[in-house]
Amino acid sequence: MTTSENLFARAQELIPGGVNSPVRAFRAVGGAPIFMQSAQGAWLTDVDGNQYVDFINSWGPMILGHAPAVVLDAVRAALPDSLSFGAPTRREVELAELLIEMVPSVEKVRLVNSGTEATMSAVRVARGYTGRDKILKFEGCYHGHGDSFLIAAGSGALTLGAPDSPGVPQGVAQDTLTVPYNDLAAVEAAIAANPGQIATIIIEPVVGNMGLVAPAPGFLAGLRGLCTQHGIVLLFDEVMTGFRLAPGGAQERFGVVPDLTTLGKIIGGGLPVGAYGGRADIMNQVAPAGKVYQAGTLSGNPLATAAGLAQLRYLHEHPEVYAQLEATSTRLADGTRQIAQELGLNYTVNQVGSMFSLFFTPEPVTNLEDAKKADLPAFGRYFHAMLRRGIYLAPSQFEALFVSTAITDELVEKYLRACRESLVEAHPASS
Repeated sequence: MTTSENLFARAQELIPGGVNSPVRAFRAVGGAPIFMQSAQGAWLTDVDGNQYVDFINSWGPMILGHAPAVVLDAVRAALPDSLSFGAPTRREVELAELLIEMVPSVEKVRLVNSGTEATMSAVRVARGYTGRDKILKFEGCYHGHGDSFLIAAGSGALTLGAPDSPGVPQGVAQDTLTVPYNDLAAVEAAIAANPGQIATIIIEPVVGNMGLVAPAPGFLAGLRGLCTQHGIVLLFDEVMTGFRLAPGGAQERFGVVPDLTTLGKIIGGGLPVGAYGGRADIMNQVAPAGKVYQAGTLSGNPLATAAGLAQLRYLHEHPEVYAQLEATSTRLADGTRQIAQELGLNYTVNQVGSMFSLFFTPEPVTNLEDAKKADLPAFGRYFHAMLRRGIYLAPSQFEALFVSTAITDELVEKYLRACRESLVEAHPASS
């Protein structure tokens, strides 16, 4: 038994499913999860000494690769000053200033500890601001594990086949409307059927939780117009896309400014941080400025803000990073697409910036129903074939891959060689 297998056996006796986040369990692809020991740059090293090129990057935060000196140095400098104060600090102000400078929609911002906290809080603020109860979300979009969001959810909930989680009250479900992603007519119909009742439309502007799915041309702008027309708060969940698709996130890349934005992942540099922000008149509803209550003992943690500031400052000062990420990711996506075609598979590859997905279906993937057409057993075989070749992918068809600046041309070629061999292995007839 490997050390990983031994640890997983122990973990299953102690932790539900042996993991602290469901998609880590490898349920969707079979087998036991790999326990990691360390990481540097593009490489992960597991507890048995095996090395892998990482295309998850902690589900997005490690945009500069693992353990970048600029972030580690900032954390080392903050470490001697203590780990938490429960009182305001300079870095909270500096991080807020930087977020407001970089993200088009953000005029005021509140720091929290996770993406889930950010989305839960932002929806509460939107409800408080509008005096309305209902929210509208899109099938396959995942906004964390708040009750309101576990209706037609994506990501791990989708993988496990439980998109409507037990424990979510029926009343909460009744206040959550769901429509297909990229379907503006369905949004219009939902608004018409619930006149004056929808507080917010929450959306991943580029979806990463049913695999990578891009917004159709005009879709985000159409949502902006509908929200303005009907007094609905447009909420972009940019926990994944923020600072990844552009310095100002998807809203900068697509030129559509929401009313509220949630952030996470990259803004912590690998430590737990979230944030929500937006128009000043909406954010002024938050206590103690207003009556919408939200609090957090560890919000604005000094180590997390030190790491986040260091990473965001680097990205802000080096915009060329985004051109590099785009070029690297395009080589990966185009190469994957070409290999699949040469093998007669004609699979769909979606890419936006440094996020991409290989869908095991030849049909276009523009929403959840399209994504569900993928050949999941074949994906599982492909995942394990890639893992054996030292390529660490998300253990689910319904997760996007994330590229870091540590992926060199040489590693692109390593990935593409492994991709060809693994697709052949996953489809013996194609060879």
